[in-house]
Amino acid sequence: MRLVIPSGIGILFFFVPIEIGGRSTILLDHLVRYCIGLLGDWGPWYALGVITAGALYPFITGSWRRSTTHLVFTLLKVAGVLFMVLAMSGAGPALLHESDKLPFLLDKLVVPVSLIVPIGAIFLALLTTYGLLELVGVICQPLMRPLWKTPGRSAIDAVASFVGSYSIGLLITNRVYTSGMYSNREAAIIATGFSTASVTFMIVVANTLNIMHVWLHYFWLTLLITFLITAITARIPPISRMSADVANPEPMVPRGERLSSALRAGLEAAERAPSLQRNVFNNGREGLLMAMSILPSIMSVGLIGLLVATYTPLFDWLGYALYPFVLPWGLDDGLMLAQATASGLAELFLPALQMTEASFVARFATAIVSISSILFFSASIPCILSTNIPISIPQLLAIWFIRTAIGLFLAIPAGYLVLFLAV
Repeated sequence: MRLVIPSGIGILFFFVPIEIGGRSTILLDHLVRYCIGLLGDWGPWYALGVITAGALYPFITGSWRRSTTHLVFTLLKVAGVLFMVLAMSGAGPALLHESDKLPFLLDKLVVPVSLIVPIGAIFLALLTTYGLLELVGVICQPLMRPLWKTPGRSAIDAVASFVGSYSIGLLITNRVYTSGMYSNREAAIIATGFSTASVTFMIVVANTLNIMHVWLHYFWLTLLITFLITAITARIPPISRMSADVANPEPMVPRGERLSSALRAGLEAAERAPSLQRNVFNNGREGLLMAMSILPSIMSVGLIGLLVATYTPLFDWLGYALYPFVLPWGLDDGLMLAQATASGLAELFLPALQMTEASFVARFATAIVSISSILFFSASIPCILSTNIPISIPQLLAIWFIRTAIGLFLAIPAGYLVLFLAV
């Protein structure tokens, strides 16, 4: 029961669409919308409090001193507070208050994310703490090495990264790497191939692009495409050139004992799991800290990225480099899609912000590539650089381009398929 009940509730909240009030979506989305309605006009004030706390946190902990990267992102978080005040007060240049700039960031992203991350973290605790991940991980052991060139133990890491968040995934990856159980190459594969935005962020992206009515198609196709791209990037430079030496290789589960070993691993994890009250408190706190870290960056890097996308040709140029991977599918707004996804290097949400009025296939492809690209400067790249994994910014940029290009090539036909199935 300790394994089945919490895991079942977690599955119910994240993967089972339910119609309430004429709207069919997952329970977590219903709950967040209800909370936004309860807050009403106080929603922006709550978000301002979270953003301000997030900007102060690096100074309180002293983390701003760790590196130049930490200092730069701390200053961007402080800028996020300023931009939030401007958004709420209406002060500042008129161009910042155009409908697709500060007002859009405030209403469509900042307020929803300020609630969905901590609330989602509570229910993710049910999904990831009571043995389900361990059970799935052991079952998936025979797939990991042939497909992704990582040990079986990384199945838990990979699923936790995808279902949880990049910060949770990178925490696990760095811990296993420093204990000598991953090689440089394996740690890089997992950090850049599985540690993407969480299911809760996928909900925000799907809502922004108005594709929540095909949520299950979106979730499973994103997971499939993300992991397929990872299987490719694991076999080509720069990752393929990294060291494969590992201090503590993994023992294999004997043939014929897979299911019993998986069940035993799940039951043991459920037995070790903390009480529900403690788990909810700890994960709610971690979710709030994560929101504090993310929201200021969304406000600052998101706005800067939107301004760069609107008033400079930078992402247009980068989009032209990605356009050959869109061109074969004959999409009418293909160039706009390539240029929008290029802006995802700055901030995960920027492509979604720019593609809200595009065709269904382009919106669906945008939603997939935003997640499957994994790497972006407002959060995941600094997180990776703060770990012990030996990977450089040029290597991360190369991996980002490869992942985005392959993602575009695969996501567009996936969008056509879902459009056909939906009709």
